[in-house]
Parts: sequence; C-alpha cells; structure tokens
Amino acid sequence: MKIDFVISSPNNEKHALVQQESAKYILHQAPMTQPNNPLHGVKLGDIVEALVEKYSWDELAERIPIRCFMYDPSVKSSLKFLRRTPWAREKVEQFYLQTFHNLK
Repeated sequence: MKIDFVISSPNNEKHALVQQESAKYILHQAPMTQPNNPLHGVKLGDIVEALVEKYSWDELAERIPIRCFMYDPSVKSSLKFLRRTPWAREKVEQFYLQTFHNLK
C-alpha cells in the first residue's frame, strides 16, 4: 500500500489517497492525530486576535514582552514574527492557554 498524497476536505478532515495493488484508489480517513491538544484546530491568528481583544496591545506587550507587541503592533506583523520565531510562538500559545483554558 502506498500513500500518494494527503488532501483536506471542506470540514478540515485529513484524508489520504491510497493506491492498492489493483491500481484503484480508495479514500481513507486519517485518525485524529492530536485528540488531547487544546490548541488543535485553533489558528494562530485567532489566538492573537482573542488576546488583543481581551488585553489590548499595550497590556499584551507588558505581559509578553516581545517586540512585535511593543512597536507598531498589528495582527499581520505579529503573525509573521510568531510563525518564524518558535520561542515567541510558544510564549503566546502558553499565555493563551492560561488565559482562556486555565492550563499551565
């Protein structure tokens, strides 16, 4: 059995198109890969927007002192920075979990 490629359905379920020996293609639904991850399915943009709505940019910069929140902040520039900087993204995700899910 060989997996040719993975596709997403409109409701974001992952599927793999599998080629069997008979050269017919069968669509198999992949199992949920992160059932215990509270951030599974939450977009980084939604995390930043929720934190800004709750705290404002100024207070967010005080709580998480990273440059993208301190100087000329915007969702777009923050997302660009957070996607390229794993340590900063981890801080923001942990703060989001503490704020909205009471997890540490």
